[in-house]
Amino acid sequence: MNYVSPFLFWAFTGLMLGFALAVVFNRNPVASALSLVVSFIGLAALFVQLDAFFIGSIQILVYAGAVMVLFLFIIMLLDLKAEQRRRLNPFTAIGGAAVILSFIAELITVLRHVPGGNNPLPALSGRGLSGQGSIDDVREIGFTLFSHYNFPLQVVGVLILVSTIGVIILSKRELK
Repeated sequence: MNYVSPFLFWAFTGLMLGFALAVVFNRNPVASALSLVVSFIGLAALFVQLDAFFIGSIQILVYAGAVMVLFLFIIMLLDLKAEQRRRLNPFTAIGGAAVILSFIAELITVLRHVPGGNNPLPALSGRGLSGQGSIDDVREIGFTLFSHYNFPLQVVGVLILVSTIGVIILSKRELK
């Protein structure tokens, strides 16, 4: 593993979290979707820093590329307008704060009780899952997907096909 710069780690983490907050707080759906793209790019940069080049590149290609094009297509298809500001409901704010605090408490509890959570991961061996000499991300992921997870992969493919057909049927306009 290469040396990971703490400055770059925190810079990309701040970029990702800042734009993730912009996704939530933006009233314009297009600006919110574009903020999500920048958040995905920050996440991909974190993966690249951890030497997970395949996951980082797939993060850009699949999520920042294809999924966001789909989101923008749906936003434009539905012709969503910017949401109007509403009054803050105190019960909703208290409930949201309670959920956030309970999540933070649960996170701290889990992090304290995980044995070896502060230990670094061991280096990868020279032999991958397929028994070959060198580690190749794409080959190992493909081997794992098609040998151990073939049925779930097929199910996901069918679900995507059915949802695509459903979107096409729902978006057709009736002739008058």
